[in-house]
Amino acid sequence: MASPDALKSFLEQKKIHYEILKHPEAFTAQEVAHAIHKTGKVLAKTVVVDADGKHVMVVVPAHHKVKLDAVRRLMGYKEVRLSPEENLRGLFPDCDLGAMPPIGSLYNMSVVVSKELSEKPEIIFNACTHTDCVKMSFEDFRTLVGATMAEVSA
Repeated sequence: MASPDALKSFLEQKKIHYEILKHPEAFTAQEVAHAIHKTGKVLAKTVVVDADGKHVMVVVPAHHKVKLDAVRRLMGYKEVRLSPEENLRGLFPDCDLGAMPPIGSLYNMSVVVSKELSEKPEIIFNACTHTDCVKMSFEDFRTLVGATMAEVSA
């Protein structure tokens, strides 16, 4: 399981260059983007979906929504739906609700990333709290998570 400290340790162990961005408390991805003075195109939000009984992280730009049907087709699932909020508390007990980082290996989940995020040289995402973000190069992120890249958001 991750926590802000465990996330930092994990990134350091993997020799990933990153920066922690502190910001005023913010709850939605768009609020976080505003708080850190960045566009929603750089800030990534993690959406957890239930796909045939498995949990999958879908990482999309802050201003986008997940196209569930695209995820279903891409991964070959029969049914894909947003994971209910009450399930997130159990899946990420060490994170503020909605502030989970998109590092699937910390939670034994596969990761699908919106291709649009690869258009920017860096990515910023929540670091387990509503006041911390991680900033790193997109290429380091892609290598770290081993994500499937696809057009899964709009």
